Amino acid sequence: MNHFEKDVQSKRNDLIDSGMGFIVSFGFFTVIFAIGIILKAIA
Repeated sequence: MNHFEKDVQSKRNDLIDSGMGFIVSFGFFTVIFAIGIILKAIA
């Protein structure tokens, strides 16, 4: 066992972090898409 396996910085589950990253990026692209649709509807 190496040094880094003994002294971990975070003991949280990686699934929670990856899920949050997915949700945040999905939300960002959804907002960009919605802004494009709104601007197209106005023009």
